[in-house]
Amino acid sequence: MTVDVNHLGAADWVDGSHSGDNQGAHASLNRRRDQIRGELTRILYRNCPAGVIGAATASSLLAGALWQAERVVPFVAALWAGLIIGCAALHLGLCWLYWRAAPADHAWPRWLGWFSLLAMIEGICWCLGAVWMTAGSDPTQELVVLLVSLAVASGAVQVFGAYLPTFAVFFLPTMAPYLGFSLLYPTWVGGLLFGLWFAYVIAMSLIARGGNQQLLEGLQLRFENADLVDDLRRQKDRADQANIAKSRFLASASHDLRQPIHALNLFVGALRGRKMDGEARRLVNHIGGSVRAMDDLFGSLLDISMLDAGAVEPQIETVALAPLLERLCRDYRHDAEAKGIALRLVPSSAIIRSDPVLLERILRNILANAVHYTETGRVLVGCRSYKHTVMIDVWDTGPGIPADQQQKIFEEFYQIGNPERDRSKGLGLGLSIVKRIATLLDCRLTLVSEPGRGSGFRLQARRAPFGSVPALRDEKPLMGAMRPGLILVIDDELAIQQAMTALMSSWGHRVIVAGSLDEMLAQLICKPERPDLIICDFRLRDGETGIAAIEGLRERYGVRTPAMLITGDTAPDRISEAQASGFLLLHKPLSNGKLRAAIGNLMRQGALSAKLG
Repeated sequence: MTVDVNHLGAADWVDGSHSGDNQGAHASLNRRRDQIRGELTRILYRNCPAGVIGAATASSLLAGALWQAERVVPFVAALWAGLIIGCAALHLGLCWLYWRAAPADHAWPRWLGWFSLLAMIEGICWCLGAVWMTAGSDPTQELVVLLVSLAVASGAVQVFGAYLPTFAVFFLPTMAPYLGFSLLYPTWVGGLLFGLWFAYVIAMSLIARGGNQQLLEGLQLRFENADLVDDLRRQKDRADQANIAKSRFLASASHDLRQPIHALNLFVGALRGRKMDGEARRLVNHIGGSVRAMDDLFGSLLDISMLDAGAVEPQIETVALAPLLERLCRDYRHDAEAKGIALRLVPSSAIIRSDPVLLERILRNILANAVHYTETGRVLVGCRSYKHTVMIDVWDTGPGIPADQQQKIFEEFYQIGNPERDRSKGLGLGLSIVKRIATLLDCRLTLVSEPGRGSGFRLQARRAPFGSVPALRDEKPLMGAMRPGLILVIDDELAIQQAMTALMSSWGHRVIVAGSLDEMLAQLICKPERPDLIICDFRLRDGETGIAAIEGLRERYGVRTPAMLITGDTAPDRISEAQASGFLLLHKPLSNGKLRAAIGNLMRQGALSAKLG
């Protein structure tokens, strides 16, 4: 790469047919020229103080030495040293003004102009010094002055080499007198001095030009990299904005889709409680099956959103693997036997530290896949204990997974051999959820697979300290009593209001529905009876939230009425906000059984609190 910044901008773009492109290219060229020359100016001003102070010191020592040796008139020595010191002081003052002004890149012409002018004046002063300090044709004196001048000229390569014109206006006047001196000697000495002078000037010029070229290329590369970094940052910002917009869109779309599905599920539940003929009941069952399929999809999407939102908090405890693995194998042994494959569990006494619910979610998904995709052979489940870890393995003799797809299976909606998206083959979300849960539990999940021979999933968990006792778990679900009560429902969807009224009325409850807190308070003016339960949608109209609505109703009655939030949101920030409220949070679409159990539990807890209070 060759860059000659000293001639940047010299080309004249005159092709009128591409004037727009030329103007843009010319502007870009000018901007880059200003960037590079601005940086060169900063380098010059940064290197200047040490160089000019060194030159002033050298001139003072030389003048003083010659004065003491009475080889030069004192006035001449003092005048010359004063001129050099004055130039140095002017340079230092200019540097102070430059750093104080901190000029922009495009201001380089003025600052380079003043700097070069002072460099030229200083070079002329060194030229005068070579003449004044060598009067008398004393070879020793000439040699001393020559050596000092050569040292200063060599230093100019480092100090002024960043900008070649500045280097030239100092270096050439400094070295010019010695060309004349070489011509004054008629013997072979004059020819030798001329050759040495010529070689030195050419060498120093080439060194300065080479160093300048390397500096320019480095600056060009640096600014190009900076532009690339800026471009990548802009691209990343655009990608982040697009991802945020996508997440916002998916969250809104999910919420809007969940509302009618949730209402449909409630209506199906209400229908099942009514008398109907066999054909009508078959149709209702088909509708219920379709709703369950959509519920599975939304449930998986919700799991991913909650994991991404950090709304899932692992409850770490001591877990014995033997009963957990035995229960899982027992659950899937019937499916394995129906396919004619063996499901074998290797006994283990390993005890680990983990969240038993999340751990079971991981192992259940892996084991279900192993049984589902294995047609012949067996599925083997077992553990291996090491010093600080326990390896939980699930091996199968299924079709295996090609190497180029082993990482892709952990991506959302990726399935091998299901391009037609047959829902009976699953959704393609299970392993992506498994990967997230494993990361949350700080467990390493690895896959070893070979097409035609099978696959092996290995989960590396933290081993419990020696002597740890597994926690006793009560796996019986809490069932609430379904005593009739007064339930307040706030939801801004009319269909859900109607469905909730129909469903909970069929369960024997009295229901008051409204679309907002104000609407509910207006209906409660003539109803002094305290409600037994509040059910509220999390996101209401006009920015109102279910949390605020529940707090408003509790304030109205002056008691902490049992309450639950129901949401169709999958946005991580909204899930986190709802979780932080402390209210029971259920997600749409909601099965009738789960809703009924939640209502019974909350109402029973409310009645118990009232008795104790």
